[in-house]
Amino acid sequence: MFAIGEQMLSGHLRSLLCLGAHCDDVEIGCGGTVLRLVETNPDLHVDWLVLASDGQRAAEARASAARFLAGAASSTVEVLSFRASYFPYTGGEIKDVFEDLKGRTQPDLVLTHWGGDAHQDHRLVSELTWNTFRDHLVLEYEIPKYDGDLGRTNVYVNLEAAHVDRKVASILEAFPSQADKHWFDAEAFRGVMRLRGLECASPSGFAEGFHARKLRLL
Repeated sequence: MFAIGEQMLSGHLRSLLCLGAHCDDVEIGCGGTVLRLVETNPDLHVDWLVLASDGQRAAEARASAARFLAGAASSTVEVLSFRASYFPYTGGEIKDVFEDLKGRTQPDLVLTHWGGDAHQDHRLVSELTWNTFRDHLVLEYEIPKYDGDLGRTNVYVNLEAAHVDRKVASILEAFPSQADKHWFDAEAFRGVMRLRGLECASPSGFAEGFHARKLRLL
């Protein structure tokens, strides 16, 4: 287990890149961490990219990103319209997006999908992240789902109760189109954070877990 210390979370990050295949992925996977990073790094710039959306979902995604990034020094939010669940078949076009992104940002930290995720869209985003940002700190977040693919995370970010409450409330309020989904409720989102908090003995009882393939400490 590796727990990110206060020095890495407080005041030292200047640029953060958040990548999500779908409109609520970043918020569900690492929304609490984003809230904490924005709160504790007053000069932070955030690039936020969502690849698959349409109509109402795109509007929800932009509104949600604005909620989570409200305290950032600056931010750019892109919500693209690739077709969900078809990423492996449009990989070339999505690769072009990543190549363009590489020329526009050099983030201190990248938050992206876990490479072992059961969803094919998530796996492609993770693969392209590592293809594109090869000399960066990359942490891969997890998304709970019907497939039951939650793994053994090895990096934890402790969350205060306020971060947990704000994350859950923001997701539920920002994405009304998902309200009828059986997995879309406060108990599910809190449950994952409570489990990860248990695993890392978080003082608040809550944390978000990540997969780190490679870390350079010094």
